[in-house]
Amino acid sequence: MRDVTKEKVGGIVLCGGKSSRMGRPKPWLPFGAGTMLQHVIGILREVVAPIVVVAAPGQKLPSLDDDVLLTFDDEKNLGPLAGLAAGLSALSQQAEAAYTSSCDVPFLKPAFVRKMIEVLGDHEIAMPRQDQYHHPLAAVYRTCIEDRVRQLLAQERMRPVYLLDECDAQVVDVEELRCVDSQLSSLRNINTREEYEAALQESIPGSGASS
Repeated sequence: MRDVTKEKVGGIVLCGGKSSRMGRPKPWLPFGAGTMLQHVIGILREVVAPIVVVAAPGQKLPSLDDDVLLTFDDEKNLGPLAGLAAGLSALSQQAEAAYTSSCDVPFLKPAFVRKMIEVLGDHEIAMPRQDQYHHPLAAVYRTCIEDRVRQLLAQERMRPVYLLDECDAQVVDVEELRCVDSQLSSLRNINTREEYEAALQESIPGSGASS
């Protein structure tokens, strides 16, 4: 089996969503010492490089460090599959695979990212599953599948989970990931103001909730 941990693995952060339930752009939400987007990038860079941020056309973002790549969806409102295609394209010459995340997972753990990269092995995709629900934005994709992603887009099959039928995929039950993230907080995204305020409280040192 190929040891993917010795390969070049990058990161993709998707931030082109509408943030409709939040009522304000999630990349700009204050969190930690910066914004939510900067916070998630900071976690990912402990494990992967380079990192590419995928934004909607014309979207304004918080400042990014010079080593963070920026690319844009080809069109607005096509969803995460289009963002994945753009991210894989941006990394195609620089990485064998990419851990792909949303920009609103403040409690993502580096150990979780490392575990998912390990799970990839010699497969083309590694994706967590919780009961019947898959987590395509906590998954690892080989950059070589970009053409198949674009084929799904052309067929208007817009759900990333459809890739599981088109690729050599390793699906991992979330219970197997509790060894590196006991509360599965890496899968907890922030969609509403109430969830954001709760996350802020939990991030306070000494609260114990974000550990």
